[in-house]
Amino acid sequence: MSEAASAPAVRATVGDSEFDRDTAVTRRSPGVYDLDLSAGWTIINAVNGGYLLAVVGRALADALPHSDPFTISAHYLTASRPGPATVRTETVRTGRTLSTGQASLLQYDEDGKEVERIRVLASYGDLDALPDDVRTSAKPPPLPPLDQCLGPADGPAPVEGSSAIADRLLLKLDPATVGWALGQPSGNGEIRGWFGLADGRDADPLSLLLAVDALPPTAFELGLKGWVPTVELTVHVRCRPAPGPLRVFLTTRNLAGGFLEEDAEVWDSADRLVAQSRQLARVRLG
Repeated sequence: MSEAASAPAVRATVGDSEFDRDTAVTRRSPGVYDLDLSAGWTIINAVNGGYLLAVVGRALADALPHSDPFTISAHYLTASRPGPATVRTETVRTGRTLSTGQASLLQYDEDGKEVERIRVLASYGDLDALPDDVRTSAKPPPLPPLDQCLGPADGPAPVEGSSAIADRLLLKLDPATVGWALGQPSGNGEIRGWFGLADGRDADPLSLLLAVDALPPTAFELGLKGWVPTVELTVHVRCRPAPGPLRVFLTTRNLAGGFLEEDAEVWDSADRLVAQSRQLARVRLG
């Protein structure tokens, strides 16, 4: 399948797409936002951590005087579930080029008690105001053309309802990093692939928060199975991405004590490093 063939006939636009609708927040009062977490961004029953970060990131973009996330760190305290939720934000500091805020995403449990799901600290600015000077030794990851990579349709049929998020993504993985899907993990702890939204919406700073956490976990290529819940995730957004699919490169170097770190690089169609992240995640051993 070619890149053109995999693109939707009618492309959604930023502000008018499924991602925008499902991350929408409604301001109830200053700093307080109501929302509904969509079941469309789940894996089994777990709401994807990158989607959750984008939801909170959208609330902070409204609450703070600057609209673009520069750095955002989230601690995942309890498992979120689809349905109503609230984001409470607080402005910590505002400056000329950066503003810093914190936010909590909350839901109610079966007993009607409010439970904090995520706590976030973030600094926002204006990506368009950054200087063009780039001095880097980073290079885009080696990745075959999109039509030579593998997507969900190329593997075994998934269990019904097991990965709703896959229907909302254009995700094509480097064949060299999908040995785990064939029962032959490489042990290298690397996953590489093309990333986009299935409706053709181009990437923006908020969708980069999803991109860093949307590929299969590197734990799979280490021969581990099962859910890999995020404990903490920090994302650095470096510049506004150019139109077109993104390339995402995940690596892990150290699994110890049932936890691993996972580093992500996100590259745009102009060969720019547009986002970086590191997360700490738990793994099931044995």
